[in-house]
Amino acid sequence: LTKNVPMFVCTMAYPTVPCPLHVFEPRYRLMIRRSMETGTKQFGMCISDSQNGFADYGCMLQIRNVHFLPDGRSVVDTVGGKRFRVLRRGMKDGYCTADIEYLEDVKV
Repeated sequence: LTKNVPMFVCTMAYPTVPCPLHVFEPRYRLMIRRSMETGTKQFGMCISDSQNGFADYGCMLQIRNVHFLPDGRSVVDTVGGKRFRVLRRGMKDGYCTADIEYLEDVKV
């Protein structure tokens, strides 16, 4: 998953660290539903950037569980995965997307 990756522009996420989310905006509700339906069960997380929309670096989040509430909101249990660098920004149905490349850590 490196092309047209859905981007959740919100907060900082880190590898292996749980990141619980309360999703209520229609664009992100759609994004989460698509991530679940396509089977990827993951999306990128970046902090906001006033010039580019979102930061040049972020972290993939793996969806562990989603609890859909009756009014359409959801509580999403995610955990941080690989870090990435944004190569190209895009937009799909109101939410941001990006082409990315994963960052490799130096093994110790």
